[in-house]
Amino acid sequence: MNTISPSTEIKLQGIFKQFNKGMLLIWRLGLGQWLNAWPDVGGRILVITHTGRVTGLKRRTPLNYAIIDSDIYVTAGFGSRSDWFRNLKANPQLEVWLPQGWWEGVAEEITDPTQRLALMRQVLIGSGIVAPMFGIQPKTMTDEQLDQVTKSYRLVRIRRQQACTGPGGPGELAWVWPLATLILLPLAFRRRKR
Repeated sequence: MNTISPSTEIKLQGIFKQFNKGMLLIWRLGLGQWLNAWPDVGGRILVITHTGRVTGLKRRTPLNYAIIDSDIYVTAGFGSRSDWFRNLKANPQLEVWLPQGWWEGVAEEITDPTQRLALMRQVLIGSGIVAPMFGIQPKTMTDEQLDQVTKSYRLVRIRRQQACTGPGGPGELAWVWPLATLILLPLAFRRRKR
């Protein structure tokens, strides 16, 4: 089992924040299903919209997930210092974007050790290559090994409450595609005539 130094973990957290901006743009462009096309590699990715505990502003965070018995489970791999986790502790109401739709929901931390480990394993399997990047092999580790390396992780259950519609959801920037087609198609025909 690999363990990552705190300084390396902080650097990785910064890299993930930058990477998440790109994933969020892909969701906003209406391509979220494509992010989930190869879950064994890229993982299963959703987006949560949560409220900043200090600013009160809406924040969006892409996360890996697993759906078990219609509930959604996510994990804070950077533990209780993860901003999104701290925001949900302060205000558990959220929105969740999934490839199958967009819902309002409520989040709660799972601390019961009899439930936690099996659920954590499923979320980490759903992370594709991310867990192995951190030295975690959720498919082959024993329960004791997995419990040891995920002690600082936080597990969160999201219960969907009602479906959402309207502006502000996944695909809110999908209008870019028809506009780009209207601009690029005439350029392609013009080039072809030359």
